[in-house]
Amino acid sequence: MAGVVRRLLRRGLGVAAGPPRTRQLREAEEAAPVFQYAGKAARRKDRVFVWGFSYSGALGVPSFVRPDAGWKKPRRIQPTPYRLETEEKISSAACGYGFTLLASNTRDITKVWGMGLNKDSQLGFQRSRRDQTKGYEYVLEPSPIPLPLEKPQQTRVLQVSCGRAHSLVLTDSEGVFTMGNNSYGQCGRKVVEDEIYSGSHLIHQLKEFDSRVVQVVCGQDHSLFRTKKGTVYACGWGADGQTGLGHYNITSVPTKLHGDIAGVNIIQVSSYGDCCLAVSDEGDVFGWGNSEYLQLASVTETTQVNVPRHLPFKIGKIKEAACGGTGNVVLTEEGNVFVWGYGILGKGPNLIETAVPEMIPPSLFGWSDFSPDVRVAHVRCGLSQFAALTSKFLVLLPWRGHVAVLLAEKKKEKKKPKKNPNKNPHITESAPIFLETEDTLECSIREPDSTFTGVSMLSGICFVLTYAFIKKVLFVQDKKKTFLKQKIQKVFLISLYRIKGIESVCCTLAAAEIYVINEQTKTESK
Repeated sequence: MAGVVRRLLRRGLGVAAGPPRTRQLREAEEAAPVFQYAGKAARRKDRVFVWGFSYSGALGVPSFVRPDAGWKKPRRIQPTPYRLETEEKISSAACGYGFTLLASNTRDITKVWGMGLNKDSQLGFQRSRRDQTKGYEYVLEPSPIPLPLEKPQQTRVLQVSCGRAHSLVLTDSEGVFTMGNNSYGQCGRKVVEDEIYSGSHLIHQLKEFDSRVVQVVCGQDHSLFRTKKGTVYACGWGADGQTGLGHYNITSVPTKLHGDIAGVNIIQVSSYGDCCLAVSDEGDVFGWGNSEYLQLASVTETTQVNVPRHLPFKIGKIKEAACGGTGNVVLTEEGNVFVWGYGILGKGPNLIETAVPEMIPPSLFGWSDFSPDVRVAHVRCGLSQFAALTSKFLVLLPWRGHVAVLLAEKKKEKKKPKKNPNKNPHITESAPIFLETEDTLECSIREPDSTFTGVSMLSGICFVLTYAFIKKVLFVQDKKKTFLKQKIQKVFLISLYRIKGIESVCCTLAAAEIYVINEQTKTESK
């Protein structure tokens, strides 16, 4: 029988197949084509998320400023993170006063993009499509900023930084490029009287340092440069001592700082307002500049310090520091976060000012017995807000302005900022907001340009009180309404007159005006 079967097989005749052997199954599996699908472990591209004040175009989404449909309205505030579509992989992001810079560590010719306010050419010359001789003062989407590079296909951009109206771009081999307003020498070049910055083509290059620059920082109207040797250079506005050069004058040439940081290896510098902090490789922190809000009160009672001073904090070895407008924050090697200064510091309404660093409870950053591995990795400051970056969360303390965050994630982000019951984006809370992420690469926070700031928290309260009062007196006759109209306009003007130093005074005056109007109305009614 076996011989018959073999003969049939030779002739190509089929017989009933028996159960397949293990070897046959293995061979068939190896020969089968393999299709690979993206699963949970697939790494997503680095992405950029933006949110905050959008009227100036700083978020880079044109439809926020000019709606793409007739039924939509311009979006003044984007309260939650919005993904910004970019063609290139973004490696650095920075926010200025109503404008934003993005950079890519690429060898392509286009390496830097800008969006938002451009009245001082802080985004370079953005040529108008209608008139080739003029430039745009507002840029609504990420637009290329051409840099005068000698080797554009070899040089890489490492970092960007933004001030009030000037920008710094750090490269790996061609130094630092500066652009924008130079009224105080913050761009590192000679101050030209009555210089017109709008529509300027000028981009200045800086190379005169003792070694390669590895970090650039923009203050409000000054600039800081840290070199590979650990030295710090400064230029720009120095009325509060923020240049740290021992005087209160402007400086148009980057000059080396001395004081307590002389001979010290500085590994990080920070500044956003008029106060500056520096961290050494031994974990010490140094400060100079404005101290009106107790930023440097641990070493002096004066409100301006024009040379770097060592801050004798006994909180452990400091890893990183961030400097805001009225408050500062440091991160220790143990992952603890300390704050000091004035304002909403993150420890509730009972802590408004302190000259000594106060530790924020780690539980506010996501640490617990069930998540013992959560630690703060980086800290950032805006003029009126703080941010802490951990392995799982981006924690935001009261913010106002616009924010650009560069994220690299492996899973879908969960956005869960708690809704403000007041429905007023300018009424801030002391409770932190958590944005869950897998890995946050960089965060930059800035206050918007004063032209677009609008109504702040206190001014917002004035509007609420005024609106309530208007509703209350609708029954008054037309003759009395004329009197009320004049008074109410006065209240509105006061609430719109937003200058930080007298903001609380404006609010008090507005409330007093409302009280007087109310009393007069009662008298006339009788």
